[in-house]
Amino acid sequence: MRVLVTRPQPAARRTAERLAALGHTPVILSLTQTVAVPVDPRLLDRDFDAVAVTSANALRHATRAVLAPLAGLPCQAVGKRTAAAAREAGFRLVITGSGVAEGLSARIAESRPRAVAYLCGRVRRPDFEAALAAAGIAVTAVETYDTVAADLSPANLAAAFAKPVGAVLLYSQTAARAFAGLMAAKAEVAEAVGDASMLCLSGRIASALDPSFREKVAVAREPEEEALLSLLAGRA
Repeated sequence: MRVLVTRPQPAARRTAERLAALGHTPVILSLTQTVAVPVDPRLLDRDFDAVAVTSANALRHATRAVLAPLAGLPCQAVGKRTAAAAREAGFRLVITGSGVAEGLSARIAESRPRAVAYLCGRVRRPDFEAALAAAGIAVTAVETYDTVAADLSPANLAAAFAKPVGAVLLYSQTAARAFAGLMAAKAEVAEAVGDASMLCLSGRIASALDPSFREKVAVAREPEEEALLSLLAGRA
């Protein structure tokens, strides 16, 4: 089955490899991309007890000037991939979470740090920071990247939708909205994905789709790619 991968690079390539191993034909069309943003150095001139990271992108886009003053602190990473990125970035003590932000905030609250540097993106949900603040922890958001719309060339669109697509993988609300807009604006896209399943990483992402898509939507049982890809079973 041809499966459309809408997430940004380099994660899209990893997903494509997993799909190929499962016997599917991956079609990469990144609807968003991540870009580095400048960090105010004054944010780092504080007495932190720990670092929190919920996305490997925050580490991938962080500069040496950002990482150097933090690398000696314990780094609480949301999951295995983010933990690996933290080690590659130079953090010496990395604690790996279960992959869910809610669990990460609870674990950090249990360790009772006074102040945490949160390496993150500009586009994010407020829940994680709110949970730490509710626990009496001072959180400083250090935004190292932004998520923006990708530039979709006519050639890329033509290649992606030259044949019918059986499933679309959606990893963010931004991508879901972009995909819905693409279907509305391009007849060839709507035709190619007319019978496709819309597989969403979470219910929040599914809610960003037009109600007319709802009958084709399936939501992963947990916000992990393993759970998302399991939705492909029996859909070929």
